[in-house]
Amino acid sequence: MTDQPLLRVESLVTEFKTENGSVRALKGVDLTVEAGKTLALVGESGSGKSVTSLSIMRLIPAATGSMPAGRILFSGRDDVVRDLAQQPEAVMRRIRGNEISMIFQEPMTSLNPTLKVGAQIAEAARLHQGLDGSAARRRAIEMLSLVEIPDAKRRADVYPHQLSGGMRQRVMIAMALVCRPSLLIADEPTTALDVTVQLQILELIRRLQREIGMGVLFITHNLGVVAELADRVAVMYSGRIVETSTTEELFDRPSHPYTRGLLASMPVIDQEARKLGETPRLKEIPGSVPDPSSPPSGCDFHPRCSWMIDDCRRAVPTLLEVKADHLSRCLRWSELNV
Repeated sequence: MTDQPLLRVESLVTEFKTENGSVRALKGVDLTVEAGKTLALVGESGSGKSVTSLSIMRLIPAATGSMPAGRILFSGRDDVVRDLAQQPEAVMRRIRGNEISMIFQEPMTSLNPTLKVGAQIAEAARLHQGLDGSAARRRAIEMLSLVEIPDAKRRADVYPHQLSGGMRQRVMIAMALVCRPSLLIADEPTTALDVTVQLQILELIRRLQREIGMGVLFITHNLGVVAELADRVAVMYSGRIVETSTTEELFDRPSHPYTRGLLASMPVIDQEARKLGETPRLKEIPGSVPDPSSPPSGCDFHPRCSWMIDDCRRAVPTLLEVKADHLSRCLRWSELNV
């Protein structure tokens, strides 16, 4: 066995072509996912979370995007460490859906509307596990049952448009897990599901981690899910990781102003206010994520930051060590928790 983490992303840069030239969506992203562990990637819409997942899967359209720098080191089942950024497409086709699977955010646009859902799940089992048609169909029905779709045998023979949004999302999850991948990338996997089913899906992911040592990169806006599921958290802002630590440490000692803002914006039940018939006002981070075509100088967050000083405008801060296993991209991190 290799000591290499399951996935290590190093200084990854992703760019897109626009009418006004190239726009850098990822600006040197570093991530590590360990086997059997969950890394949550959090941040506002537009921070670069989904671009990160698509870059890892090598699904950035070649006509409009590129990855000019960085490495994506993946430790395969054969214990060979490969840089996915440099692999030919034929190798990536063997890895996608087999060793690395992804649950996409929009199930209706990710499922083929002309194929029955059971056939779409079975296809991965046939291609990557060598099952014949009947065995692959049985596996597909088994997976539909596993993700709590009632009457799985009948539902395997329906088309995506015949299912609700929540059902389609569960089909996507079944498809991603059918080959028992080493790494699961989950992009907002429970968005369309009610709270009860969310819990079932999270429990399913946890169980597979215990059984097969599956690593998970979990992309979400829901900090409550992060607290429940993740071992580590990476906070992303404007194409950069601005803080990373264990989940417990991040919630106890957030050491970047953006992280503090995200945590402060979580709804809190104020029992005293409820007794008085008042609704507590949610806190917010002023402004919005900067336009990637015209990023600010220095720290990307400084236009929205109440802790900003002149040095924040001059250069992009490096990730500084708050303590062992806790990094923050903020010049004033030591003052935030005094």
